[in-house]
Amino acid sequence: MFPETVETERLRLERLGPDTVDVYEFYAITSSTEMDEVVRHHTQSRHETPKESADYLDEKAEKWESGEGAQYVVRPREGEDGAGEFAGVTGLGFQWDKQSAVMGLWLRKRFWGRGYSGERAAALLHVAFAELDLELASPAHTPENEQSKRAIEKYVERFGGQYEGILRNWVPAEMTTTGEPWNLHRYSISQDEWRAAVDDEAIETPEVRVSYE
Repeated sequence: MFPETVETERLRLERLGPDTVDVYEFYAITSSTEMDEVVRHHTQSRHETPKESADYLDEKAEKWESGEGAQYVVRPREGEDGAGEFAGVTGLGFQWDKQSAVMGLWLRKRFWGRGYSGERAAALLHVAFAELDLELASPAHTPENEQSKRAIEKYVERFGGQYEGILRNWVPAEMTTTGEPWNLHRYSISQDEWRAAVDDEAIETPEVRVSYE
């Protein structure tokens, strides 16, 4: 149903699951102290055991099979610093009844500041609109996450989307790392807006290639 891999000029997204990612490599990353800062504004927290990492990978594989979500490993391509390394996780969570998808991302610190957020957003938008024919894709960030705010606003503007507003106490306390409800700033990009941007030669948009094998 979903592409197994999605490539842009600098990035390769690969399906996230127990058969595509070594659980101990994944645990080494997700249990590191670095993750405290990486996921400070995310609902994910540091993994305490390899089993927690294994369960996480199994959960993402189940959501892939059921059509609830498409999660990918982000890897820089050849020519990039850290080519082939596990740089982070991105994906789409689907609301099929609304013909929409929620976009998400976390990256390890060494891969910050390279513009990868916008490039993988282009990849996910291609999947959402060109491959799945959805009507809307929605990124969001917490009020305190200035880094995500800047990245999201940049690619939302590039693809003709808009800021929708603040969703108060949208993330329930049991899902946050602070134990309190979180507000979210929500944006949206429609398929029509995306197609207009991709077709506009004056707007630079990354080329995207997908594979279902």
